[in-house]
Amino acid sequence: MPISAARASTVDPTARRPGTRLLSRLKLRHLTLLTRLGRLRSLTRAADTMGISQPAATKALAEIEDIFEAPLFVRSRQGLEPTPLGKLALVRAERMMLDLDHWGQEMEAVRSGRAAQLRVGVIPFVSERVLTPTLERLCAQGINVVLYRATTDQLLKALRGHEIDCVIGRAAAAVGMNDMWHEVLYTQRPALIAHPALAKRMARTKPDWRLLANVDWILPSSATPIGNMVTELFTREQVRPPVARVETYSIDVIAGMLRNNQNLLSIVPEDIAIDMASAGGVARVKWDWNWELPPVSLIRQVRDLPLDVEESFAHIVREVCAALMQPEQGA
Repeated sequence: MPISAARASTVDPTARRPGTRLLSRLKLRHLTLLTRLGRLRSLTRAADTMGISQPAATKALAEIEDIFEAPLFVRSRQGLEPTPLGKLALVRAERMMLDLDHWGQEMEAVRSGRAAQLRVGVIPFVSERVLTPTLERLCAQGINVVLYRATTDQLLKALRGHEIDCVIGRAAAAVGMNDMWHEVLYTQRPALIAHPALAKRMARTKPDWRLLANVDWILPSSATPIGNMVTELFTREQVRPPVARVETYSIDVIAGMLRNNQNLLSIVPEDIAIDMASAGGVARVKWDWNWELPPVSLIRQVRDLPLDVEESFAHIVREVCAALMQPEQGA
């Protein structure tokens, strides 16, 4: 065998990977400097916040650009502006620093006797009958939970930015995201809700889309699944969609306004409508909907090695949702 061939066979295949240069040379101080430059756009201010001199910061930036083999910033009147490669570096550096921060929090949790910390994003239209038993079982396992409520698109942005660990939301918003994995937990049907007095009046009349269009509405934004659904339904019936008097995703606000206004309608998932009616002051309006909302799903990042705390959460929320759906399926 030729000597050159023998030498080639011993070369570490990982040495040819694009990330090898970063793994071998990129340091924590480089990541820190990148995140500070991304926020401050000034070497002087970044150096001050890191407690180093400007020449040291300049040298560190030169090292970073040597690693990337291209400039990451250009000077402008507004300060340092990232190049396209610099924008990518800033996003990745920010995520890596967040991961390290969360790692530190998890280590502290374990040292103090708790299992871990889980950051969960949940859309507003998930019933407390799902959330409460899920959170109780997580806490019983010693897992600390930080709960975030927002729309699915907002939560997915936080998930991709490593600000939260997993999401209970609408999987339709995650379509095409190859770095996201999701599983359906349960489906939801829409329900019309109103003040009990308005619900009684509407029960005595024949369903009429034009009548609905002339009633005052409180709705989520038209960019959300329910808001978009309302627009589609009225358009399909060749009726101009109503303009919401108030746009909100807040269950508390919707319930409060319906209790205080006998001429106001809203539409929410059926399980949320049941919760509201049980609390009092809100009633369901009988209406046939030939439509279902996008299913509620558990959405997680694709990982080579799933985190134990995420697996525990997934197992618990599956069981809670399955138990919640059983009576409905048997009806």
